[in-house]
Amino acid sequence: MSLKKNLMSHGMKMMQDPRFMKMMQDPRVMKAMAKGFEVKGKVQQTVDAKVESMANTLNLATKAEVRELKRTIRKLERELKKSNGNKAEA
Repeated sequence: MSLKKNLMSHGMKMMQDPRFMKMMQDPRVMKAMAKGFEVKGKVQQTVDAKVESMANTLNLATKAEVRELKRTIRKLERELKKSNGNKAEA
């Protein structure tokens, strides 16, 4: 059994346990989980900013720049098809 399936199986068993459900309803646990997600988000933002900074330092394209380039290419391809279609009709 793969690790993911194993974790999912154990997670489903835990969620069916009344003690686990009671614990999850405890405001302290809910607050701690919310804080954990908040910290995860902040860490992710910090890492992303550092990666972008490093990419700029090394003169590399970032994910956002590649995404924007792909969007621009698709737009130009659509415009080219339109202009070729208009020329064929004329």
